[in-house]
Amino acid sequence: MSLTVDNQAEVPVIALSGRPVADHVRASSGQADVPVLALGFTRSADTYALSDGADSVTAELGIDLGGVLARAQAVGSGGEAVALEILTHRRVRQLLLVGLGQQSPRDYRRAGATIARAAQRRGKAVVSLDASTGHAAVGAFVEGAVLGPFGFERKSAPSERAAAELCLTGWDRKIFGRIVDEATAIGVASRRARYFAITPSSEKSPERLESWSRELTPAGLTLEVWDDARLVAEGFGGIVAVGSASAYASRFLRLDYTPRRSGRRGGAGSLPHVVLVGKGITFDTGGISIKSADAMMNMKRDMTGAAVVMGVMGALRELGVRVRVTGLIAAAENAFGAAAMRPGDVVTHYGGRTSEVGNTDAEGRLVLADALAYADQHIDATTVVDIATLTGAGKVALGTSMGALFSNDDSLAGALEAAGLLAGEPVWRLPLAEVYEDLLKSPSADATNAAGGPGAITAALFLQHFAGSKPWAHLDIASVGDSPDDAFEYTKGATGFGARLLLRWLQNL
Repeated sequence: MSLTVDNQAEVPVIALSGRPVADHVRASSGQADVPVLALGFTRSADTYALSDGADSVTAELGIDLGGVLARAQAVGSGGEAVALEILTHRRVRQLLLVGLGQQSPRDYRRAGATIARAAQRRGKAVVSLDASTGHAAVGAFVEGAVLGPFGFERKSAPSERAAAELCLTGWDRKIFGRIVDEATAIGVASRRARYFAITPSSEKSPERLESWSRELTPAGLTLEVWDDARLVAEGFGGIVAVGSASAYASRFLRLDYTPRRSGRRGGAGSLPHVVLVGKGITFDTGGISIKSADAMMNMKRDMTGAAVVMGVMGALRELGVRVRVTGLIAAAENAFGAAAMRPGDVVTHYGGRTSEVGNTDAEGRLVLADALAYADQHIDATTVVDIATLTGAGKVALGTSMGALFSNDDSLAGALEAAGLLAGEPVWRLPLAEVYEDLLKSPSADATNAAGGPGAITAALFLQHFAGSKPWAHLDIASVGDSPDDAFEYTKGATGFGARLLLRWLQNL
C-alpha cells in the first residue's frame, strides 16, 4: 500500500508466512536471500528467551544467540536491537535480535518500528516473533512497522525510499490477516497526518488542505467547501479575522462519511453521528503579537489537528467504521500586516457569540470556535471531539509524552483515554475547572481569547461555550505534535498524534 499524497515514503509490504523461520534460512532451500532475519527476545533476570524457531536458526547459523545477547548486555526492552552481520551464510546477511520487553502492545509497536527501519535499509526482513501473540500485540507490531520508516524530504537528490518487505513467520493469515489489514490502515492514516503536518507552509495554503481533502473523497467521503466570500457572508468571523492578513484565502471544509451498511434498524439515520473538528492553521506567525524566530520554526505543523482529522476520515471506509462521521476543518494562515486583526478587536463568531482579541497568537481557539458553533447549530451529533495544537501550557503541565484531554462527559473521556492507551497515544484528563471561568470575562465581548493561566484549562473553557450541550471532548496535542528525534514509531518532526487514538475509538463505537 502506498500513499497518493506521499510518494517519497513507501509503506512496507507485510506478508504472513505459514512456513517456519528455519525454512527461510536454510542454504539448501532454494529460496531468495534474507537480507535481515529478525528474532524477538525477552529477558528475565540473566536468562534470555527467544522467539519460536530460534533453536533451529541457531543450529543453521551456528551462532550462540544467548551468548550474543549476553555480550551485548542486552536488557530486552521493547524495540532494543542487537545486530550481527553474517558473513558465512549463503542466505542470511544480518541477524537482528529485537527486544520485546514485557510483550505489551507498546513493546511490539516499538519492535515493529525497529525491524521495519532495518528492512527499509536492506529491502526485506524475515521476522520470527511469538506465534501465540494476541491480536492487540500483532496490530501494534504492524502499526510500528508502518510508521517507523516514515520520511519526508525536499532534497535535490532525494534518498531512495523503496518499500521494504516484512515476511512474518508463524502468523496464520486466517487468524491474523484482518488484524494486519486494519493495523496497516491505521498506520497509513497516521503517516498521512504526519505528511500533511510536516509539509512546508510554502506548499500548504488553506486551499491545499482543500485539494488534499478532495483526494480523500474516493474513500467514501463527500466534501463541502466554504471559500472567503462564503465565510464572510455566513458569519465565520473567527476564521475570517485570523486569515485577514494572509496572502492565502482561508477555508472551512466539511467531510462526511456514511457507512455502506449500518447493520441497524432505521438505516444510516439511526446511527450515532460523530463530529471531529481540526485546527488548520497552516502557518502561525503569532500575528501582531508576533512569536520569536525560534518559536516559529515548527509552526508549519500548527495544522496538525486538521491533518489528523483528514487522516482519520480517509481511513474510515477501509476500516469499516459503523458510525457516521463528519470532519470539520477550520483553515487559515495567521500572518501579520496592514490587514491583520489587532489586540482589542472584537470578533463575532458563527452563531453570534463574540470574542475580544487579547492576543493575536491565541488564534487557534478563534477558528475552532466557528467550527464548533457550526456543528452545534447544523449537525445533530451524538458526540463532538476537537483536536488542536493549541497551548504551550499543555506541554508545561504534561511534558512531551501525552496529550491533554478535556471533556464535559465522563463516559466519553474514559473511552478516549482507553483508546489512547491501546493506540500508543496516551492522553491525560485535565479539569474543566469552573473556578477559572471568570478569567474569560471581557468588558467589550462575551469572552477574551487571552484569559491567561492555567492556559490549557482556560483555552478549553473558552471552547466549551461553542460546543453546546452534547458530549464533547477537546484534545490539546501541542505537547506531542513534534518528536525531536527518531524514536521507535516516531520519526523526527511531526507525529500526527491523535489519528490512531481516534480511529481506535471510532472502531469501538
